[in-house]
Amino acid sequence: MNLKIMIDILLQEPQESEWLEFKENNIQPQLLGEYLSALSNSACLHNQEYGYLVFGVENTTHKIKGTKFLPHITKGKGNEGLEPWLALRLSPRIDFHIFEYNYDGKNLVIFRVEATQNTPVKFLGESFIRLGEHKHKLKNHPAKERKIWNKIPPTVFEKGISLFSQSADEVFKKIDYPSFFDLMKIPLPENRDGILSKLIEEGIIHSDNTKFNISNLGGILFAKDLNLFPSLKRKTIRVVIYSDDTRINAQKEQEEIKGYAVGFKNLVDLIHDQLPANELIEGALRIEQKMYPKVTIREFVANAIIHQDFSIKGMGPMVEIFKTRIEITNPGKSLVNTDRFIDHSPKSRNEVLASLMRRMNICEERGSGVDRALDAIEVSQLPAPEFQSEEQYTRITLFSYRDFKNMNRTDRIRACYQHSCLRWMSRNFMSNATLRERLGVDSKNYSMISRIIRDTIDQKFIKSADSDNKSNKKKYIPWWG
Repeated sequence: MNLKIMIDILLQEPQESEWLEFKENNIQPQLLGEYLSALSNSACLHNQEYGYLVFGVENTTHKIKGTKFLPHITKGKGNEGLEPWLALRLSPRIDFHIFEYNYDGKNLVIFRVEATQNTPVKFLGESFIRLGEHKHKLKNHPAKERKIWNKIPPTVFEKGISLFSQSADEVFKKIDYPSFFDLMKIPLPENRDGILSKLIEEGIIHSDNTKFNISNLGGILFAKDLNLFPSLKRKTIRVVIYSDDTRINAQKEQEEIKGYAVGFKNLVDLIHDQLPANELIEGALRIEQKMYPKVTIREFVANAIIHQDFSIKGMGPMVEIFKTRIEITNPGKSLVNTDRFIDHSPKSRNEVLASLMRRMNICEERGSGVDRALDAIEVSQLPAPEFQSEEQYTRITLFSYRDFKNMNRTDRIRACYQHSCLRWMSRNFMSNATLRERLGVDSKNYSMISRIIRDTIDQKFIKSADSDNKSNKKKYIPWWG
């Protein structure tokens, strides 16, 4: 977990809320326990995964002041350590973590408490809630207490069942188990019982007396044919090729009917094969170069699979190939602001699916796939991709080659911001020279690049890394850097 990113996100909140509290210094253990109860209950009501109590930040200004609070040597009442003292007095035993972080030389302490589900959290027998910026006893607000009791826990898609009461033979006919063992780099067991046992262990199937239930995880990743799974068949990945830049003239449409894991390589190859290409002469050889790097296609398609919202019915991931662009769309609004796709730590609705796909090396563990995809775009000097998130979908648009003079102001600002992000993620800075190289602009056109940098600063996407530097060789970083 990147604690700096987590802290920066919390600091961006306009003010304290029912699930977020800022304090400068230590409070009494009793009061701290009451806050954990209140934050957990309030996070539940506001559909937040966690509640946060941050020490070392001024409430009204969000300025980082630092704190002298040292929770790991602080005692609860008596001589018991603070953390176990709190944990034993919270009911139910809600999960919470204590983080300490040195932020620009100032110590911060963050308590992150899990949102409760269905049961109000009590501390020493009393439940609390936050209303606005204040803590109250929950019993004085019965309507909110009822909402917590009646709150329906979020369903985990992967743990649902796609097919019930299947025989072992039916499992073997519908699940591509050889590909499962191959992708997991596990030796194929010598007998049926060994195969079934491993599939059960990984949550692909569940034993049901003499029968087996195939989980959504097993079906969506390892189905030989998703059309055999009624609840999953609308989640196939569609690839549509158009003859121009409109959706009027579709030349070809193809569905990948295999599970995402077993069909992933063929899917990426299919998309890559359908991309427009340019012919280059290298030496005496005529070479065909596809319009977009294959690694970029791979990483963005994997992201669309992992981050889709399976609760949106009748829609699966879709790849649309136009004459001068390609759009990769998945169901569901992004959980991360599109401006933070490059640096943000992984956050997925489908953690079980994402974890298994990471183990199969289909996606990246630390979210670095987006960095790799964008780096390949920069090397190819393609326009910066556009990230769009609406209520029902998230879309990434890649553009074909466009020289600098044919880029509009928005294209140039987007390229400048993404370039600064990539430089910052590699522990470096953006400068006029690096952006000129990125955009393929001659050094004599230095002033044109300076204008783009000013425009990007005006849009608050980047900032100066050395504001006191009055020379022409200034350095720039993303706004969140």
